[in-house]
Amino acid sequence: MHAATDRLLRHFLEAVEPAVPLVALWAHGSLATDDYQPGLSDLDLVAVVGEPITMEQWRRIKALHRAIDLPLADKLHCSYMARQELADLSAEHVTWAHERIFRRPVTAVTRRELHTKPLELHGPPPAGLLPPVSDAELAEFVRTDLRDFWLDRTRGRRRWLHDIWVDLGMVTVARAAVTLRDGQLISKREALEVLHELGAPAIVVADVRARRYGTTAPPLSRFRRAKLARAFIRSTITRVLESP
Repeated sequence: MHAATDRLLRHFLEAVEPAVPLVALWAHGSLATDDYQPGLSDLDLVAVVGEPITMEQWRRIKALHRAIDLPLADKLHCSYMARQELADLSAEHVTWAHERIFRRPVTAVTRRELHTKPLELHGPPPAGLLPPVSDAELAEFVRTDLRDFWLDRTRGRRRWLHDIWVDLGMVTVARAAVTLRDGQLISKREALEVLHELGAPAIVVADVRARRYGTTAPPLSRFRRAKLARAFIRSTITRVLESP
């Protein structure tokens, strides 16, 4: 593992154990695969705790995350799932992400990732605690996310001038298309290959790849990129949602 990443994870585990009744700590997403890019990828963690988070523990969680003064700390995200709520897909869990604390569900995609290829940092593995996600539950979440979040975001233009929206939007529609077609989860690296199959503008795919993997890409103005990416994402979502 990348040295700074390993140091951060070790420090976090030492800090979180006295703050909450920790049962297990797992990583998922890029961090648990060979697609992790230090400084670019988020460090996506799930902590299982023995009881629902109290207000005092909420304050401890907020304080411990704010106190981490190590490289990559701004990339560290963690959801705290009470053991009693693991089976409830709709339950909202205390989460630290993007340098703030709030509540949100742990999605069906995250749960499937934890069963497919987790990085176990502490305690029992996900298979021993976390109920599996059915193919139907996974597909329902992906369709809802495409329809209610991503398709809605293509109605506006300004956000697509920003790297983060182009990068995440392009990769998300490719991953969603594969999940709905085959029931499989793929990495962001694999998604860039799928984008070609889906007919994505090659110049936009090269632009996204260059930012993530340091490859070269032809010049592309952010205004043209925004137009091409937004149109492709919108049309692809519509096509995917219309598929049986």
